[in-house]
Order: sequence, then structure tokens, then C-alpha cells
Amino acid sequence: MPVVLDADAAFVYKAFQEAGRPAYETLSAPEAREFYLAARLVSNPEPPELESVQPLSIPAPHGAIPARIYTPKKLRKTDGLAPCLVFFHGGGWVIGDLETHDVVCRKLAQEAELIVISVDYRLSPEHKFPAAVDDAITSTKWIAANAGKLGIDASRLMVGGDSAGGNLAAVVCLAARDGNGPKIAGQVLIYPATDFSRKHPSHREPETSILLTHSVIGWFANHYLGGADINDWRASPARASTLAGLPPAYVLTAGADPLRDEGDEYVHRLKEAGVAVTYRHFPGQFHGFFTMGKLLQQANVAASEIGVWLKALN
Repeated sequence: MPVVLDADAAFVYKAFQEAGRPAYETLSAPEAREFYLAARLVSNPEPPELESVQPLSIPAPHGAIPARIYTPKKLRKTDGLAPCLVFFHGGGWVIGDLETHDVVCRKLAQEAELIVISVDYRLSPEHKFPAAVDDAITSTKWIAANAGKLGIDASRLMVGGDSAGGNLAAVVCLAARDGNGPKIAGQVLIYPATDFSRKHPSHREPETSILLTHSVIGWFANHYLGGADINDWRASPARASTLAGLPPAYVLTAGADPLRDEGDEYVHRLKEAGVAVTYRHFPGQFHGFFTMGKLLQQANVAASEIGVWLKALN
């Protein structure tokens, strides 16, 4: 079936084209980060007011991992402790930071009535694979170990992220299942990257090469992986020998997205392995729409639905 963009998504895509913004793969990584950061001012919705937003520093072997803790006004507590979503931002492991996904984290905290901790993992090419993976696992383990001090119920600790962040969330769940991390109660995978082979049909369809173009995926992959093995499950979680024993998952995909088919395949593999999965497909949206709630109403629908799922989970 050909991909047909929703009217608002088509309008946004046309505006991006007419803006004449340079393709990321023609820029240095620092330059691309500046463009990505600036774009949030146009596309992010108004941030909801929370009870507090505080910086956090997570100790790590290389020094410290910056993070940010979001506490909503309405917080679900049991015996004084609340559930928590550890969030990893998207951006191809090269761009993105606490600021680019600040509003998304605020919305998820408000919608799900839980604490969100956003992790500013190390980026490539300065810090290649598996630095981001190491930071994601280290952060999750530290948050679990210090849950009580943070007001968090360690038995209701979840992970999530969009795109590259969805990849890291999936990898954290696999690592934790295999003993390198705490028990994870749930995973939110928003158009996740799960397989670096790039052999799925959606990686070749012209109509999926929107914003996250086929060529920029190669640029991201080269910066992140270098010469690393794409079959390593820490890079391609779909290459894990089994997905059995993983926590319940909410997986979101978009129609005009090169990552669409690998996300869909990951859902089927999770289900085959006996994992409880809620699968939500947005056929008329493109990769990256989730952070564009000012321009794309479906982004706000998705955030609300994820909030409902997280509340139902625990």
C-alpha cells in the first residue's frame, strides 16, 4: 500500500522542503546538532506546567551522565513512591539532547502521572558504539539502586525512547533480562531502530525518505557504529537470539518512516516470544512526528495514548 501523508504532515513536510534546510549528512555533527535543536522552537507544543524539573547527575566510569528529572503536579504514589519512566532521546545517536526532548518528557510525565528521568547519554562520533548503550544501562541501574531517594518505586521502573532512544530502551530491557540491570516493568518504543541491516522494504521506498531520509540513516550509522558488528544485539536488538522474558511493550510506528518495517517485525517477534505488546501504527505520519505536537495533532494523541498505557500497566 502506498503511503499517503495526513494533510497536516504533508503541510509540515512541504514547509521543511521550502525552508531549504541543509541535509544533516552535509554538515558536521556539531552543526547538525544546532539545526536539530533550533527546529524544536517551531515544532514543539507548549510545555505543560509540572511540579518540578530538576537537573540530575548520574555517576559513571567516565565521569558523570547528565540527566533531568520531571515530576508532574498529579503523581501516582503508593506508600509515598511513584512509578518512573527512564527516557532516552532520539537523534540517530549523533544529535539530540535534554533540550530537544524536554517538552516530550514533560508531556509524558503529565499524561502518565509519573516521574520521567531523561538521560543525556554520550553522542557519536565523539563517543562511538557502545558508549550510548553503556550510559543507558548505567543510568537505569543507578536510578533503580537509588529509587527510594528519588521517590521512585523500583518495582514500577520503565524505560522508553524515540528512534535511537527506542533502540537504547529495547537494549536496556535485553541487558536487564540477562542480568545486567534491574527488573524493568515496561518498555515504550517510539518508532525504534531495531536492525542495522536496513534490508526491510521501508528502507527502499521513496515515500518513506522524509526528514529521516535513507541517506541520513547511513550518515547516522557510520558515525555511531564505525566498524562495529551490526549483528551485535546491543546495536540491533532484533538480532537477539530470543525476545522471551522481556517486559510488556508499547510500540509505535509511522507509515512514512524507513524504520517502519523493522518496528513492525520487532512487534511480531515480541508477540511470538510471549511478550505482551500494544502496537500503534500512525499510517499518515512521518518519522519524528512525535515531538511535533505544535504542528501535528497526532503527536498529542500518541502522547495521551502512551500515558493511558503506562497508567494501565501499573
